[in-house]
Amino acid sequence: MSIYLQHFALAREPFSIVPDPGFLYPSVYHRQAVAHLKYGLDREGGFILLTGEVGTGKTTLTRTMIKRIPPHVRVAYILNSKLNASDVLASICDELDIKLPSDQELSFTKQCIDALNKDLLAAHAEGKKTLIVLEEAQNLTPEVLETLRLLSNLETSTHKLLHILLVGQPELLGILAQTELRQLNQRVVSRFHLSPLDKNDLSNYINHRLHRAGAKRPIFDPACIPVLFRLTGGVPRLINLVCHQSLVAAYSIGSATVSAKLVKQAAKEILSDEKKSPGKPWLLGMVAALVLIAVVTLINPPALLTQALHSSPLAVSAQVEQTNETDTLSMTGSIAAVPVVKEAVEEASVQAEQTKHIPAELMLTEKQMSVGIGNPFINLLARWGAEASEVYSEEEFAAVASEYSLRAEKITLADLKVLEQINRPGIVWLRNTGGGHQGTYLQSAVLARLDSDSAELLSREGTAQISRDAFQQAWNGSFLYLWRPPEGFSEPLSASAAITSNPEVVDWLQAQLAVIDNNSEVIISGGHYTEAIALQVLRFQRQQKLVADGILGRETLLRLNQLSESDIPRLSEDF
Repeated sequence: MSIYLQHFALAREPFSIVPDPGFLYPSVYHRQAVAHLKYGLDREGGFILLTGEVGTGKTTLTRTMIKRIPPHVRVAYILNSKLNASDVLASICDELDIKLPSDQELSFTKQCIDALNKDLLAAHAEGKKTLIVLEEAQNLTPEVLETLRLLSNLETSTHKLLHILLVGQPELLGILAQTELRQLNQRVVSRFHLSPLDKNDLSNYINHRLHRAGAKRPIFDPACIPVLFRLTGGVPRLINLVCHQSLVAAYSIGSATVSAKLVKQAAKEILSDEKKSPGKPWLLGMVAALVLIAVVTLINPPALLTQALHSSPLAVSAQVEQTNETDTLSMTGSIAAVPVVKEAVEEASVQAEQTKHIPAELMLTEKQMSVGIGNPFINLLARWGAEASEVYSEEEFAAVASEYSLRAEKITLADLKVLEQINRPGIVWLRNTGGGHQGTYLQSAVLARLDSDSAELLSREGTAQISRDAFQQAWNGSFLYLWRPPEGFSEPLSASAAITSNPEVVDWLQAQLAVIDNNSEVIISGGHYTEAIALQVLRFQRQQKLVADGILGRETLLRLNQLSESDIPRLSEDF
């Protein structure tokens, strides 16, 4: 047991490198990988590929999938990939509890294949599927891979009897691309490459693991996140190593939280060997930063150098990380990064300009949105009476909302007039500063109210009131909100469309119009969106100063809800 558990009131270690399915963070990439694996299993046999760099969570994902696999699927899980063909066959038979006959006249390989074929036919007759999982598949020899291909030939007259999942590092893709293995490569029915976490997922990843470990409060300072991303590149295993060491360091000095300084110290101890490797993000970032300083000094030493030194070095390194290594740095010759430096200068200038006018009162939101009540997704769902304990992505948010007959919508490049028209609370992204050299970053918050002169933001400590102008200045224009469409609504209704029948929605529309206007005529249309009903909608749109096209779409439905339902949350009663 880790020495810091009691200090941080944790039930268990949050950042163990042991692949524990209970700690799997469902990032977008992991959910996509699961979807690909499920798709492969639903096919009639064949190979499934899951690849990813060291430490990206392949094994954790695989074990999670196996843990949740349906009862009718049998699994042979092979961890040791450094086996010959006979040993692999023997391991598969052992995992499936297949008894081998002792026939001295047959080779061991022949005995294994015959016994396996007989077992697979019996399982198929019982409606069962069989999955073979091989970890570290990049270590498999061509002989073993060819044996696996031959196993995939086991079939009935109509069905393949075997699914084979190969889990390995990216080198596996190159191995399968070899000419002698082209037959196997052609039998891959699904493949997915698992990428590291992006910067937006990193904070949620840490909070997810802390929550699973029993944390009741944030432990890592928000300023830790960009530092962690820069040092680890978003690789979960490296994140776990650094976070674990950071918790030990915080415990040793009696600190209740982990600071960015402690993260840097921990990373220095843990990643010293990693940093010596060429092409690491920290190295590229350092080179770009040095070149940037040199360039701005030549351009305008007094002014631009000061600006460069006070702008975020993370912005520079992030720019370099997104650029191909071969385009930015030659490890054997001179630096060829002039275009990158130019982009970095421009990025630094933009961020400096963005940061310059950020109102001080927005710093109140810096500590919000970590776990529990501070999570913006959970906060927004709660305003609609929807409950959720763990929501870490927009996809999960939309899924929970749909369980309550709510629909999630996100718009970008909006303005305050659009928010007034929607008139629903929602999640906004604000430009903020982390202090020191952290630069400008986007901080999510729930916009609970918007009036003619002020905005109300939901924070961990309660609410933060800022001026309308200050909010507009810091907001990046993105807005994620919820609304309740009528039951049965899937797409806009138009009298000119080929399919206009939707009784549920048409009946609801007639009822809402009657609530809004007692003189509204009830049109009997048999559930069809007729020209007469479209004319009613057109008149309503003109009265409400909406786009008058007679189409029953989202904007019109939002206004109908707003006028006819009293229990929906609003940004303001004045709009």
